[in-house]
Amino acid sequence: MPRSVNAVASRARRKKVMKQAKGYFGRRKNVWTVAKNAVEKAMLYAYRDRRNKKRTFRALWITRINAGARLHGMSYSQFMGKVKANGIELNRKVLADLAMNHPEAFKAIVEKVK
Repeated sequence: MPRSVNAVASRARRKKVMKQAKGYFGRRKNVWTVAKNAVEKAMLYAYRDRRNKKRTFRALWITRINAGARLHGMSYSQFMGKVKANGIELNRKVLADLAMNHPEAFKAIVEKVK
């Protein structure tokens, strides 16, 4: 009896990976073994950086809130401590947006917590 290898599934799997490698430079886009490694590495980077993105944005928001708070004579930690103590339930993303794009609204919050 001849050996059965299910070429349909193998080809479909390779085709899927080659489609994901589209746009890569050189042999990464059209040689199976190179493309497979490139796509696997890309997936690892994507997984890692979806988590890093959260850290990066939080750091950006903190920087913006700090800059806004210092314009009104407070440090970031003092401001956030007073925001929590006064029960203002605005997250860092919203506070950073206010500090950046709506300084008068941010000033009102600072005046309220002082």
